[in-house]
Amino acid sequence: MLSFDLFLPASMAVKNGFLLTILITIASFALGQLLALPIALALTSDRKAIRAPLSTYTFLVRGSPLLVQLFIIYYGLGQIDAVRHSIFWPLLRNPVYCAILAIGLNSAAYAGELIAGAIRQLPAGQWEAGKALGLHHRILLIKVILPQAYRAILPALGNELILVMKGSTLASAVTVMEMTGAARVFVAKTYAPFETFLIAGTCYLLMGAIFGRIFRAIETKVAIPQR
Repeated sequence: MLSFDLFLPASMAVKNGFLLTILITIASFALGQLLALPIALALTSDRKAIRAPLSTYTFLVRGSPLLVQLFIIYYGLGQIDAVRHSIFWPLLRNPVYCAILAIGLNSAAYAGELIAGAIRQLPAGQWEAGKALGLHHRILLIKVILPQAYRAILPALGNELILVMKGSTLASAVTVMEMTGAARVFVAKTYAPFETFLIAGTCYLLMGAIFGRIFRAIETKVAIPQR
């Protein structure tokens, strides 16, 4: 039976994981975007030796569940002696960092394919014109190609951020007490799933709406006038 008396304590329980959810979402998305551009450039390379490994990476990551990837990183990497004795072990033994790494690597595969697709869609004349003007390949990429590619995929990147936010709910599977994890703990104590997850769902909905508004504002800012 619905109990309004539980809404306030449930809100306080969910609030405890709110900042951690934001941290995981933003850090994972930032990591994904940082890795996505090199992945995209490798995917659009003319050299098969560069393109093939990254194509395999995106195929494996996009074709397997994020939860499985999270378990492999959190539980699997610790089984490798070289990892346990490396300088990265203090980070990889922390479930929050593992969650950020897993979600970030997952997001990088999707975003990399998005950027690569946008680059492929640009007319070949863009490259030819830049080379005819004597622009270095790096300058041509930075000044001409990438601004157009990112402008084209901004709505998709906004959706990717929201998907990363939803993916952060899986962090509770490795003991991270973000909003979903905090909600599950509260439900285990009170047996009030409806009230608790209603509040958590509302928080995720509001976060998604805010992220969507931010990206729409960016789209308006960088839009080509009269187009």
